[in-house]
Amino acid sequence: MSGVAHPQSVDASAVLVGFARALRAAGVEAGPDRVQAFLASLGVLDPGVRSDVYWAGRLTLCGSRDDLERYERVFAGYFDARADAAPARFAPPPRLRMAVRDAGPAPREATRAEDAMPTPALASSTDVLRHRDLAGLTAAEKEQLRLLLAAFTLRGEVRRTARRHPARRGSVDPRRTVRELLRRGGEPARLLRHERAVRPRRVVLLVDVSGSMAAYADALLRFAHAATHGTARTEVFTIGTRLTRVTRELAHRDPDAAMAALAAAVPDWRGGTRLGEMLRGFLDRWGQRGMARGAVVVLLSDGWERGDPALLAGQMRRLHRLAHRVIWANPRKARPGYAPLAAGMAAALPSVDAFVEGHSLAALERLAMVVRGADP
Repeated sequence: MSGVAHPQSVDASAVLVGFARALRAAGVEAGPDRVQAFLASLGVLDPGVRSDVYWAGRLTLCGSRDDLERYERVFAGYFDARADAAPARFAPPPRLRMAVRDAGPAPREATRAEDAMPTPALASSTDVLRHRDLAGLTAAEKEQLRLLLAAFTLRGEVRRTARRHPARRGSVDPRRTVRELLRRGGEPARLLRHERAVRPRRVVLLVDVSGSMAAYADALLRFAHAATHGTARTEVFTIGTRLTRVTRELAHRDPDAAMAALAAAVPDWRGGTRLGEMLRGFLDRWGQRGMARGAVVVLLSDGWERGDPALLAGQMRRLHRLAHRVIWANPRKARPGYAPLAAGMAAALPSVDAFVEGHSLAALERLAMVVRGADP
């Protein structure tokens, strides 16, 4: 593949940190402390052996049982350069290299030919793939991209709710405290406390499937499919010449089955673009009634508009008043010399809280962070 660094010139640490970044995009809380422990453990093991990388990451980067499934999927997509690569879960456990004074390093024999492949050689293409424009991928790269997209999660920025739950700190819970006193027969008891519960905001994805977005639509819809399975508070619509709610079609666990159902449900693939009319239809039927209220609304579109830009500008102002945050991801923003000069994009920008790229896997990872509340 053109543009892929030679395995000998790849920085293994950068590849491993990229792997941790991909895990965070999949919902694994792989923070700096865990990443540091991961790299330190590979100082004892061998970062050039696949099974050592697998077990070191699994033991240091995963914090709960829910993380294990995401870890398996991201590891397979990130380190398996071939679609038919053996599942990572069958990798043998690592053997520690004991430091013995005055003894030379013992030769290490890989248990399988696959294990002998150096980590940079396996992952360098994936690290480059993360930054490649989705429109220029080959068929093999698209298949590898699908593995990585299947592990994505998308959670909205958290908000405090009216409900409360028991906590160590917070205000005193009078009901529970009184019940505890009564249970003790009036004897002194420690004060029981509670705090406001938090929950992620609803996320609404509006995906442009018009002709100008044809090169990006498949990857963006697979990203939306993974988002609907990361949280129940995600709604997905396609926009073009018609507005179609596809949340139900994307409910299939199998991404390919979901995409087949979606293709049958969307009648305006690769058609024109009437963003203003479609946005008005969304707000009239769903948004005004509550779906957009307090939600994080993400538009994935290049901003080309065949209709009246003034209509789009008015509907964007209306959306901005309803939603907690409006994010626009434009795949063409990353191109050199890009400026939002298209009539639709220029009309929408004043009502957009965050204007980000959407052309690559790395850009979608950053988009997921912005949806969670990070500064773009």
